[in-house]
Amino acid sequence: MGQNSVRGEGTRGRVPRARELGWDDDLYGAGEATGAGAGSAGGGSEETASAGTAASTRAERRRGGGGAGDAGADGRASHRRGGSRRRAKKPGKRKALRWVAITLAVLILGTAGAGYLYYEHLNGNIRSGDRAGGSSGVKKAAPNALGDTPLNILLIGSDSRADAKNVALGGGKNLRDNKPLADVQMLFHVSADRKNASVVSIPRDTVVPIPECKSEDGSETFPATTNQPINETLGRGGPGCTLTTWESLTGVYVDHWIMVDFAGVVAMADEVGGVPVCVKTGVSDHPTRLQPGGSGLKLPKGTHEVKGKQALQWLRTRHAFGSDQNRAKAQRMYMNGMIEKLQNQNAWTDTGRLMGLAETATKSLQVSQDLDTVKKLFDLSMQLKNVKLDRLTTANIPTAQWSQDKNKNVLVEQSAEKMFRMLRDDVAFDKNGDQAPAKPAAPAKPKATAEAPGTLAVTVVNGTGSDAEPAVEGRARAITEILQGKGFTQAESSKEGASRKDTVVTYPKADADQGKANAQSVAKSLGLPDSAVRTDAKAEGITLVIGSDWREGTVYKKPAAEAGDVPEDGTEILRGNDKDCMYIFPPYQWDGKS
Repeated sequence: MGQNSVRGEGTRGRVPRARELGWDDDLYGAGEATGAGAGSAGGGSEETASAGTAASTRAERRRGGGGAGDAGADGRASHRRGGSRRRAKKPGKRKALRWVAITLAVLILGTAGAGYLYYEHLNGNIRSGDRAGGSSGVKKAAPNALGDTPLNILLIGSDSRADAKNVALGGGKNLRDNKPLADVQMLFHVSADRKNASVVSIPRDTVVPIPECKSEDGSETFPATTNQPINETLGRGGPGCTLTTWESLTGVYVDHWIMVDFAGVVAMADEVGGVPVCVKTGVSDHPTRLQPGGSGLKLPKGTHEVKGKQALQWLRTRHAFGSDQNRAKAQRMYMNGMIEKLQNQNAWTDTGRLMGLAETATKSLQVSQDLDTVKKLFDLSMQLKNVKLDRLTTANIPTAQWSQDKNKNVLVEQSAEKMFRMLRDDVAFDKNGDQAPAKPAAPAKPKATAEAPGTLAVTVVNGTGSDAEPAVEGRARAITEILQGKGFTQAESSKEGASRKDTVVTYPKADADQGKANAQSVAKSLGLPDSAVRTDAKAEGITLVIGSDWREGTVYKKPAAEAGDVPEDGTEILRGNDKDCMYIFPPYQWDGKS
């Protein structure tokens, strides 16, 4: 949590830094004069061409003879196709449950008729890692009256070049030893009643506070930072650190993560024989005088089926689409098209094809440890079966250009917080709900009884400041006086400030039962909900951080959120079965002739 300047209460520092090469850079190693990674916008190296041809040949054999084949480590995108299986008879509703559902259905169906040995074989393919890389203090949402809780899954696209196939497809062979970047990040939220779903993505160069994380092997600790690009989280502690950052940023508990790489995208595009995408004009994403690099994508106007290297070019294109936000829209279009293609091919009922899909998915899939078997993935898929495709909404988190670096983004604070609040409160992004959600169940009684208010030391911190507006002067002192008036006579205001979106009361993790009871006592006295009470591994006592959601007033009033009231500034929203071809910016428009 970054510090914020509050007159006499603290300071805030900035440490801008970011690596630039990633999903949307030159496929063939832009800037390299020679070598296997170099090439032009219209073609690639022999190594790249060979990799794409080999993958296509294997996929053709599977489609023609029904064999399982070996698609290599290339199938992560297939993983996300799974939720569509149960809806194959509804051609009018073929949109996406995205990467998660794709993979889940592939795994479910792939093991159903394959027998125990094949089931174990697929289990052996799956790679897993720790769910979290640090401590965010965010707790899972309380169940509603029916005992159900929302489900949140973080989907990550890695730009790792550690594998030879990823180098062949993504270029940058000199980057093999570099730490990977999480250049694609989407949070898949399914409502507690499993009747609607939302997918929110964030541009890769958005600067955010990154919490302290440990490396995947636990040998290194990365200190917390402020204003670092969110895609760097993957190199600071693996996908678990990316998850912890999302929790800290949004206040939303994330149940699982699923990660794919370059090769997985290509393998699945080849497996289905190409994925339909659409452009309003011809596109040629090539280097220009002002903008070097480019994906090399070249397509005439209209709808086309992309596969192999061209599929990866589509997903990595940014310049021609104009922004990271528009690139995310193109990625969602691609995933929708892949699901639609599978349904049209009856892929779920062709045993030979199915085995090939399952093999490819499990070899290239990496998941959090709580999803490390086919059985666990099957159980997760059962949580998605009731979500209707016309109740799916996708959106980018609202961002704007950072004043300190035009190549990076920052959150549009108020709009982003509104979106995060909708996720935390499980409010649908659409207005199509046919009934009100079940009311939350009464909070569980703490295992300990709160101590007398006058015995509790409470530190009050002014966290009302942000990049958008300064902190409210004297806010910590004002709330401290209110607490003292309610009997918390040992409450004191801190001289240091801390920027935070939501108001929270934290307590030491080591003092779980008694600390929680005491913190709930503080929260209740101010009208704060139980969800505002969080553990903090570094806390030495009870701390109240007044967020930007409580800049005035003596009693906290939770901001109301209505279904469908998604902020539209700085974002791109797709609802239900919306279809729209991608707009191409003029420097990259192509007449289809030259």
